[in-house]
Amino acid sequence: MAGLPTPHPLIDQLPAVYLEQDFLQRFLAALDDVLAPVLLTIDNLPAHLDPRSAPDDFLDWLARWVAVEPHEDSPTEVRRAAVRGAVTRHARRGTVGGLAEALRLETGTEPEIVESGGTAWSTGPGTPLPGGGTPWVTVRVRVSGSGGSTGGGGAGRVVDRVRLEELIGAEVPAHVGFTLELLPPDVLPPDGEGGGER
Repeated sequence: MAGLPTPHPLIDQLPAVYLEQDFLQRFLAALDDVLAPVLLTIDNLPAHLDPRSAPDDFLDWLARWVAVEPHEDSPTEVRRAAVRGAVTRHARRGTVGGLAEALRLETGTEPEIVESGGTAWSTGPGTPLPGGGTPWVTVRVRVSGSGGSTGGGGAGRVVDRVRLEELIGAEVPAHVGFTLELLPPDVLPPDGEGGGER
């Protein structure tokens, strides 16, 4: 980059006896012009590695480091949040809480999740197993109006059904099927169903 100042001029690294030589000053100034972008990048490396301040192209590279693939059409703030919280979300992956967090990040609204599993304990043999026979998750996401944008905190974000199905498929365990329901904000879920946490 022409005119970019160097943080560490090479002429300042030489003994005083060389400071008066015109050719050496011009030669080192040319090297300073070449090295300035490299030195400034190295000086700013911590900012490049922080998802809150990384440039957009570097943010995509950081996302691959932590095994996240935010949708390319997602707003920059959503992509930054996805990279920043990736390690924590990986620890919860495959759980209802992890799925809810991934959907919240994608849509900006609170999903309703109903799962077929359950836990119980018994002091006697032959106690029926809790939950349903087929591992299944039902996900309900509320959208506003017919415009396809999410309600609540996600106002203005467009809900892409295919993208949500890909996200859910990546978040639930491989043997668990799922159903995605996009609901208007005023529709109540069927009786006896609600979100859960495991």
